[in-house]
Amino acid sequence: MKEFARSGKFHVYIMQCQDGTYYTGYTNDLKERIKLHNNGKGAKYTRDRRPVRLIWAKEYRYFRKAFLEEKRIKTLTREQKERLVNEGRK
Repeated sequence: MKEFARSGKFHVYIMQCQDGTYYTGYTNDLKERIKLHNNGKGAKYTRDRRPVRLIWAKEYRYFRKAFLEEKRIKTLTREQKERLVNEGRK
C-alpha cells in the first residue's frame, strides 16, 4: 500500500456492506480502496460482507483532519450515520 503524505487529497468514506452494516474508513485513493474492499483485500471487517458500495465520502486536504473525522464518525450511532449520508445527498 502507498505511503500517506501529510497533505494532498484524503477521503473519509462510509460503505454499506452486503449485510446492511456500515464500514467507515479513510484513504488517499478512494477508487482503489473501494476496489480493494470488494476484492477481499481491504479491512478484515468487509471481507465476509462483500460486495460493498460507497454511500458517502468527503475529501480533506490534510491527513490529520481526515483521520480525526473518521474517528468521530466511528463513534456515531447507525441513525446518526444515516443522517450524515442523507444530508450529503441533498
